Amino acid sequence: MVATRQEGTTVKPLSDGTAFVEGAYVPIGEARLPLLDWGFTRSDVTYDVVHVWKGSFFRLDDHLDRFQRSCDRLRLNPGYGRDQTREILMRCVSLSGLREAYVEMICTRGVPAPGSRDPRLCRNQFFAFAIPFVWIFSRSRQKEGAHLIISDVPRIAPVSVDPTVKNFHWGDLTRALFQALDRGGDSAVLLDGDGYLSEGPGFNVFRVHQGGVTTPEGTVLEGITRASVRELCEELDIPFALTRITPDELRDADEVFVSSTAGGVMPVSRVDQRILGNGRPGPVTLRIRELYWRKHEQGWHATPVDYESP
Repeated sequence: MVATRQEGTTVKPLSDGTAFVEGAYVPIGEARLPLLDWGFTRSDVTYDVVHVWKGSFFRLDDHLDRFQRSCDRLRLNPGYGRDQTREILMRCVSLSGLREAYVEMICTRGVPAPGSRDPRLCRNQFFAFAIPFVWIFSRSRQKEGAHLIISDVPRIAPVSVDPTVKNFHWGDLTRALFQALDRGGDSAVLLDGDGYLSEGPGFNVFRVHQGGVTTPEGTVLEGITRASVRELCEELDIPFALTRITPDELRDADEVFVSSTAGGVMPVSRVDQRILGNGRPGPVTLRIRELYWRKHEQGWHATPVDYESP
């Protein structure tokens, strides 16, 4: 077990999670953010999440690319180049010793100059951490399929907050999640301003109908696992399209599933009060999900973590 920062007789482990804060690697329980950082007080922040599975990052370069695009669009400068960011993420994982991990990189606006509200005068800050793998839906829940609720909470309009830039504007997503939990569901999918499906709290949603797969476009995060689903469909000769989807079309689907870095491809067996198929994960979903994890085992889009370097 790796440990750091001995305090008296207490040694705090890095194996519970490792963070990179102000140039130092610390146990996740010791990571701190300045109270006046606009990332905290204004949600003026961007981030990205990549996972590690069996000792390798999955699609690390794609996540680094998206993180840089997000920083550029929000006029944020993390202060570290791409190779440095990669090394920091690698180090967070290797210090923790985690073989399956949820790894996040964050850039905040930072603390403003005293008495100033000018964002140009803030010194942007970079943080990162690695913690044990996070599942949106537990493995046991995935075996029977999750229960999604179509929320009446509208997704924030793209003209206000760009959905392709990962952000912490989760007020609408959190309201919808509470609504779903109060109604006995596992999570929610929100609608855009025109009444079409958008996305859920941390995931993209997919409809399977007559053997083809469709997923919303335009008002959603362009998920990297979503891109993986597209590649898998092409490999399996399953028709795939980005399109508008109505709530009724989702309820009437043959199958439904969601995708996320936090869990991969995850089946849904119920939408609102409608049970899909026989109330279990459908055959198309299972084919995609099985191939997703099998290709993980084969090193698909993998970047191995160096656990040996000091």
